[in-house]
Amino acid sequence: MSFGSSAKTSDFIIDSLYAWWERQAPEERARVTHLQIKADNGPESNGRRTQFLKRMVQFADHIGRSIRLLYYPPYHSKYNPVERCWGILEKHWNGAKLTDTQTMLEWAKTMTWKGVHPVVELSRTVYEKGVTVAKEAMQAVESRLERHPLLPKWDILIRPVGTV
Repeated sequence: MSFGSSAKTSDFIIDSLYAWWERQAPEERARVTHLQIKADNGPESNGRRTQFLKRMVQFADHIGRSIRLLYYPPYHSKYNPVERCWGILEKHWNGAKLTDTQTMLEWAKTMTWKGVHPVVELSRTVYEKGVTVAKEAMQAVESRLERHPLLPKWDILIRPVGTV
């Protein structure tokens, strides 16, 4: 679970993915052939968000793996495992006095979901809101995106540089 002390932005989301990837043991990373990311189509991560897509392409290149972005339609958060996990956390710390950041993080570490305690991180990075990519630069990013012909807003494949 990634918590931030700044705004929730596209950059925060992608930086959290980088941190997750770097935490994985080399033998775990070697077994990963591709990533499938299910997203809620929120304003920070939707399939038209220029900064998110630019950073996601960079992340695919960094890890050398294809990434498939799959978006849930509006009002379908009940199917989203991340939303269900947050619901479990809300029930877990219901009634607790979350008076400071450390208390909140410690409570999050003690929850379990499907029998597992989460890895909890706090980012102290200050993120700028409203970062966008210029139209010309976005054309290069868009050329890297393979949008599903029937579901172009909901299913996007990003291959790392040098793969077909």
